[in-house]
Amino acid sequence: MTSADDFTLHPRLAADTVAVGDLALCRALLSRNASWPWLILVPRRVGAVEIHRLATVDQVQLMAEITQASQAMEAAFAPDKLNVAAIGNMVPQLHVHVVARKREDAAWPGPIWGSGHERAYAAGEAEALARRLAVDLGL
Repeated sequence: MTSADDFTLHPRLAADTVAVGDLALCRALLSRNASWPWLILVPRRVGAVEIHRLATVDQVQLMAEITQASQAMEAAFAPDKLNVAAIGNMVPQLHVHVVARKREDAAWPGPIWGSGHERAYAAGEAEALARRLAVDLGL
């Protein structure tokens, strides 16, 4: 793996998200699916696929940034539960989902993936939320 200098975001992640900003290790992204408040953290390491294959220092930093994102999502959305997952079945580039769930959301208590619930943000709404989350993340 190489450093953030050579980092390129996977095209599917680029298409499905709005940039929030860059943390020390990860690019923070907001999912364009408005069904749930949903951040995605992508370590800016070329070739990163699995957390356990990151350098130890990057593993520690990733966990710190997951915590930072979780705290921001908790403060912004007061979820009943945060779902944090690094799945990557569709996109091989390592990325971690941080999803704020409410008991009344469309897929509760099941997983959001494959639930069939997808809703677009109104014009400009995703960008405004991304700016708000950037502030909440200290970016």
